[in-house]
Amino acid sequence: MPASVASSDDAEVSFSRGIGGMQSQGSMTDPPWQEENYIVDIDQLQQHGIGQSDIIKLKAASFHTVAAVHAAMSKHLLKIKGFSEVKVDKVKEAAKKCLPNSQNFITAAETLHLRKRCFRLSTGSKQWDSILLGGFQSCSISEVYGEYRCGKTQLAHTLSVIAQIPKEDGGGAGKVAWIDTEGTFRPERIVQIAERFQIDPEQANENIIQHRANNSDEQADCLNQLAEHFATGDFRLLVVDSLMALFRTDYTGRGELSERQQKLGQFLSRLAKMAEEFNLVVFMTNQVQSDPGASALFAGADGRKPVGGHVVAHASTTRILLRKGRGEERVAKIQDSPDCPEREATYIITTGGINDPEKA
Repeated sequence: MPASVASSDDAEVSFSRGIGGMQSQGSMTDPPWQEENYIVDIDQLQQHGIGQSDIIKLKAASFHTVAAVHAAMSKHLLKIKGFSEVKVDKVKEAAKKCLPNSQNFITAAETLHLRKRCFRLSTGSKQWDSILLGGFQSCSISEVYGEYRCGKTQLAHTLSVIAQIPKEDGGGAGKVAWIDTEGTFRPERIVQIAERFQIDPEQANENIIQHRANNSDEQADCLNQLAEHFATGDFRLLVVDSLMALFRTDYTGRGELSERQQKLGQFLSRLAKMAEEFNLVVFMTNQVQSDPGASALFAGADGRKPVGGHVVAHASTTRILLRKGRGEERVAKIQDSPDCPEREATYIITTGGINDPEKA
């Protein structure tokens, strides 16, 4: 939380007071692109000759959906006790039968139809939403990076509340998972932000699950634990705050750089698969490091670059630089995005979370 937080007593009356009971199963009238229809429970493998005992073993290995089994490499399935090459081939074949279109090329028109299930999660700032064409998009990884006191964690708290309000109001109508690597998650901030959006503060905290990771191995293992939660279809936001804090301390020096980047790449690959399978907004914060050479060679260069190198850069679908502006203002600039041009937005940090400067 920043040293100075501007006050904001404005009420966002356009937002709903809460999400109430959330249903994990779609109704019979749901359109075909509804996200619930894309989560195929692993128990469906029984219909194609896979025994219950093998399904229990798959669940114990953190495979809770057919898509997760289909996406897994055979060498990883072979590590499950009692799984031979013949059994792995049988399981993979059964997964293909449950997902008949998984191996086929489809047209761009069909892809457009499938992407109708994607939604955009509002940031709490109209200016910021405008440069993101409505907010952070689901089925992809979004990364914000910047120095301290730019509002990275405050944005994560704001998104954690907005994710619970209805989609027609810029939310996700779902629950939130938070991987905390720096010890900066504050339920007190959730209470303050929930009051701004006029939803029940206690219910807002009940709809968030969080884990304090102490090392990079534990951080990666969090995804195994979350797989079962996400399979319910209730979750719409996964926060990783921050991505590189533990990797920077667990792997030091050039001698361990290669191993770090491999582990990091595997973590990010798993995040991307989860985002697509469960229709999640994956939101990561990242730290920066000084790059004096950039300032010396290029006029106007920031001199700070995100940690993680090309592995993180290629994994992030949308990448945003945060920097300090005049007074209490902060500036967000889109650095990389497949559908948003490079533009800037000004925002402030208020008691009610991220907001526009005129709300100060």
